[in-house]
Amino acid sequence: MNDKTIITILDNIRIAAVAVSFFFGYQIGFQSGSYNPELQLHFMIPVIVIAISGSTGIEGLFFAKAASEAKGFETGSNYQRQSAISQMSYAAVAFLVWLLSWGIKAELTIFFAFIFFLICSAVNHAFDAFTRKNYKWQNINRPIFTMLLVAGMIYPVIEMLKKL
Repeated sequence: MNDKTIITILDNIRIAAVAVSFFFGYQIGFQSGSYNPELQLHFMIPVIVIAISGSTGIEGLFFAKAASEAKGFETGSNYQRQSAISQMSYAAVAFLVWLLSWGIKAELTIFFAFIFFLICSAVNHAFDAFTRKNYKWQNINRPIFTMLLVAGMIYPVIEMLKKL
């Protein structure tokens, strides 16, 4: 299996994992007849952060050239490696917070750090698409999927914040 195929598989895993997270997350949140955003977010946050950041970190660390080419970015920079390590740190901390049951405040903290990065990254990808006319799928999907992710997470996050 070549690196380009692996990048495509990782991209599809990211998308599928987030979709599954939304499907089951909203079921969990509404399962008892009343809405429980904490249960929903306790499931969704680690799945989303680990799926997106973990797979992105794996791409950048182990398949850097193919990942860069798929996005239409330059290859082989120290910045790319540093960014991949940063992504792995989000995934590792999300897993640790979940594993040690540090609670919803810790889960929201890692989610807010992650989503802030993702929004900034989406702006960067959109800027690249418009200024360099880089319309590769791996480049333009970041702003699109980030908007969808934010839209789907607004309700449970706001409802949770109301309860804190």
